[in-house]
Amino acid sequence: MKEEQLKSLISRYQDIFFTVNRRINAILKDQLPDGLTTDQYATLRYIRDHGPCTSSALADMFCVGKSSITAIITRLFDKHLIERVPDEKDRRVTYLKLTPAGLTTTAKMEDSIQNVLRGYLNQFDAAEAEAFMTTFEKLARVLSTENEV
Repeated sequence: MKEEQLKSLISRYQDIFFTVNRRINAILKDQLPDGLTTDQYATLRYIRDHGPCTSSALADMFCVGKSSITAIITRLFDKHLIERVPDEKDRRVTYLKLTPAGLTTTAKMEDSIQNVLRGYLNQFDAAEAEAFMTTFEKLARVLSTENEV
């Protein structure tokens, strides 16, 4: 790809990412129950989808420091949405698991977000939506493997 074309694409990406990310976060924030942040919801969803995990695994996944993830975990624990489960073989390891309230909250949020985002995705025909998601998933894979190197 030519340098000018690449510069133009990067500029467009930055503009688009900023707008979409800002708008989606505002939409999601409006759907969250009082006192729950988008980062807390993302953490609940990750634990639900991947099963019990450690705070270190969450920090790595979300590319944040251990202190940031500890603050999120503490707030979720205080809200009785997650529980801390010590490893049976190594007491130094603690797994994070959703409580029944955490599962219920995550399911309600998922339904609410599905309903809101459905209206936006319905602006695309099936082929456009599939092509967009396939390309976006490829970007996620490239970014993920880049960080593993």
